[in-house]
Amino acid sequence: MLLSKLIKSSFLISITILFTSCANKNVEIEDIKKYPQEAKFYLNEDLEFKEQDKYNKKFFEIYFRVWDNPTIKISKKEANWAVKFKNENIYLQNYSKASKSWFEKHFENSNFEEFKTELIKAITIKNSNVRVLPTKEMMFYNPYNAGQGFPFDYNQNSHIKINTPVLISHFSKDKAWAYIKTPSFFGWINTSDLAFVDEKFVNEFKTNSYAITIKDKLNIYDEFFIEKTQLGTIFPISKNSKYLLAKKDDKHNAYLKEIEIEDENITTQPLVFNNENIEKIANELIAEQYGWGGIFGFRDCSSFTQDFYTTFGIYLGRNSRQQTFSGKYFNIKELSNEEKKEFIIKNAKPFKTLIYLKGHIMLYVGVSNDEPLVMHNVWGVKTKVYLNKKGRNIIGKNVITTLEFGKELLNYDDSNTVIDKLQGFVILDEEKN
Repeated sequence: MLLSKLIKSSFLISITILFTSCANKNVEIEDIKKYPQEAKFYLNEDLEFKEQDKYNKKFFEIYFRVWDNPTIKISKKEANWAVKFKNENIYLQNYSKASKSWFEKHFENSNFEEFKTELIKAITIKNSNVRVLPTKEMMFYNPYNAGQGFPFDYNQNSHIKINTPVLISHFSKDKAWAYIKTPSFFGWINTSDLAFVDEKFVNEFKTNSYAITIKDKLNIYDEFFIEKTQLGTIFPISKNSKYLLAKKDDKHNAYLKEIEIEDENITTQPLVFNNENIEKIANELIAEQYGWGGIFGFRDCSSFTQDFYTTFGIYLGRNSRQQTFSGKYFNIKELSNEEKKEFIIKNAKPFKTLIYLKGHIMLYVGVSNDEPLVMHNVWGVKTKVYLNKKGRNIIGKNVITTLEFGKELLNYDDSNTVIDKLQGFVILDEEKN
C-alpha cells in the first residue's frame, strides 16, 4: 500500500513538473513555421474593393464628425462605466490591491458633474494613450493568473494618433486630463497632448486632400524630432504639396505647420486596394509586437485590422464587436468546428473578411492545406498547467495562423478554443444584412 501511494505521488509530481515547465517555457507554435509569414503567398487572385471612393468619403465623414456635429449622445452613466471596477478585486502596477480610497480619489477627480459642459473642439498633437480613469496608473485583475496581469492594463482604453480631431466633454478637477470623444471611442487623455481649435483652424485643416502614412514607426521632424508615427496617420495636404501637422502655441491653441515626409513613407488616401498595396501594408504590420489597447504604441487585434483598412479609406470601429457591423455578417456560431471551416472556405473573401469571436478579431487571408488562414495580433495560446490552473504560451505579435493555432503543444488547452468560440465573420465590401 505504501509503495502504491509513493508511485502515485511520484506520478502526480512528474505530471505537475511537466505541465509547469511547459507553461513557463514559451515555444514558437508550429503554424508560424509551417505557413509563410508574408502576404504575397496568399494573394492568389487579383483583388479590388467595390466603390472604394464611396467608402473613403464615408471615412472622412466619420473622422470629422466630432467637429462637424459637436454633440455627445452617450449618457453620464455610460461615460462613467468604470465605476464597476470599485466592486472588483483590482491590482495596481506594483501588484498591490487598489483600495476603496484609491478608486474614490480617481472618481472624484473624474468630475462627471461637469459632463458635456465644455464641448470644445480640439486636436491631438502627440500620439497618446486614452485612459479609462484619469491616471497613468495601471489596473490589472489578478496578475498572478495567466491572462490577467501584464499587458492587460484595464485602465488602458485605447491609443490615439497625432493629428486626430476630438471633442472635449469636460476636464478633470485637477485640469490635468480631458474626457474626449474621438471618431470611434471615448476616454481620458492628458490635457498637454491636446490643442484647442477654432473654425478658422478647422477650415484650414479640412483641405479635402489627405495623405496617410504607409510606413510604421516612422519618425517625423520639423527642425527637431516630433513623433514616431504609426502606419495609418492622416495628414492634410497643403497648397504647397506639403503635409500639415497640428501644433500648439503657449495658450494651448492649435496652429498648422508644414512638414516634409519622404514619398516612400506616405501616399494620398485612399491607397488603391490591390494586391501590390495589400502586400505592402500587411508586411509592414506582420510580426509587430502585441499591444493591449494600443499600449506602448503597439497594436492589439482590432487596432491592427482598423489601421490595415484605414490606409485604404475604409472605416472600422475601434473594438472587435463594432467591426462586425462594417459589412455583411454571417453567423456561424451554431456550426460544428469542421462546418465552420468549410463555411469560411466557401464564403469568405481573402483580405476583405474579418473573422470574429468575443474579444478577438482576425483578418482572413485565404486557404492552405485545406485550412482557412488568418492574420491577427494575438497575445498567446491558452494552456493547462496543473489541475484547474491555466497558463499561456506567449506569441505576443502579429502572425498568420490557422484557426487552431498551437494545438500541437503538449499542454494545449483544448477546452473552449478559438475555433470553438467563433461566432461569425463579416465581408467588408458587401452590403450589411
